[in-house]
Amino acid sequence: MLIDFFFALRSARLPVTIPEYLSLLEAIKNDVIGPSVDEFYHLAKMTLVKNEAHFDKFDRAFSAYFKGVGDAIDFSKDIPLEWLRKHFERELTPEEKAKIEAMGWDKLMDRFKELMEEQKERHEGGNKWIGTGGTSPFGAYGYNPEGYRVGQDRSRNRSAVKVWDKREFKDYDDTVELGTRNIKVALRRLRKFARQGAAEELDLDHTIHATAANAGMLDIKMIPERHNAVKVLLLMDVGGTMDDHIHRVEEMFSAAKTEFKHLEFYYFHNCVYDFMWRNNHRRYTEKIPTWDIIRKYNKDYKLIFVGDATMSPYEILQAGGSVEYNNEEPGAEWISRLTHAFPNFVWINPEPQGVWTYRQSVSIMQQLMGGRMFPMTLQGLEGAMRLLSK
Repeated sequence: MLIDFFFALRSARLPVTIPEYLSLLEAIKNDVIGPSVDEFYHLAKMTLVKNEAHFDKFDRAFSAYFKGVGDAIDFSKDIPLEWLRKHFERELTPEEKAKIEAMGWDKLMDRFKELMEEQKERHEGGNKWIGTGGTSPFGAYGYNPEGYRVGQDRSRNRSAVKVWDKREFKDYDDTVELGTRNIKVALRRLRKFARQGAAEELDLDHTIHATAANAGMLDIKMIPERHNAVKVLLLMDVGGTMDDHIHRVEEMFSAAKTEFKHLEFYYFHNCVYDFMWRNNHRRYTEKIPTWDIIRKYNKDYKLIFVGDATMSPYEILQAGGSVEYNNEEPGAEWISRLTHAFPNFVWINPEPQGVWTYRQSVSIMQQLMGGRMFPMTLQGLEGAMRLLSK
């Protein structure tokens, strides 16, 4: 079985070697772990994968070979899995949806705490308890204008106020092969050439003049390479609804790393709060305070947000509104601080521009951006780069 597992990893283009495989077998032989798939997963990942860039490939290969691996979620209270089994998804008519009203932030928070104390068994199809397929604001695979999403594998209505899960995101791939050069062409509108650094490029004109002035004796003159001196701070939304746009964002990310020599990037989820991160595999352990980012970079950096701005409005306007944790200050405060620190800023939105007016959070973010939101299209990117060049 483990030999097949080894070849499955190799088939997934993971650089797994025989010595690493033998180390795994020796650890199992010496009872380093118990008879648990979860423990074997962590041991195999530790012994076989030597580069964090391959973690995501390993997770997918492991999941495919062992038919799925469950994440251990550590919360102070456990919600029984039986409550959340997906027996059916309830589809409502527009008339039925119109009758279901949002509870509001404070009432929603208080009601969830009450249900956690009261509920003792699984429920489905209703409008009150934590369960599945109903119209309650709490649970999975049902419908409500806003609420807690509990145990659901992905977003459906994109209106959750909180998500009761520990979610893992993957970094955007900056080496993806671009299907078109149009993105690079659009980004090139944001250029400011300069010659800085070591003299590595032949200065032909000065070499000719210097040689002539030296009675024909060759006198080679070198100059620093000419490159784009524009500095870019790229902040990218990752996970959740952004999963629909991974390929397009990776294309833009790859093009940006090619075009901008001075590029700094960070990740956030849905809205910027008091911290961001550079590596999604370590986003819980290596948080970078947003204040540190603001203080680290000068005002000459061009600030580019990339995100669909699709979330609950509370995530932007409400303290504690983050879908994942209780933020002390609203996301709007952090957006304001960033745009004040970096006056040249734009927001690139991969969502089709035609749906922006139907999403309250997008309209709010457009206002915070002062109208500087552009679609992730060739025309949109050109417009954004043109604005940043002023």
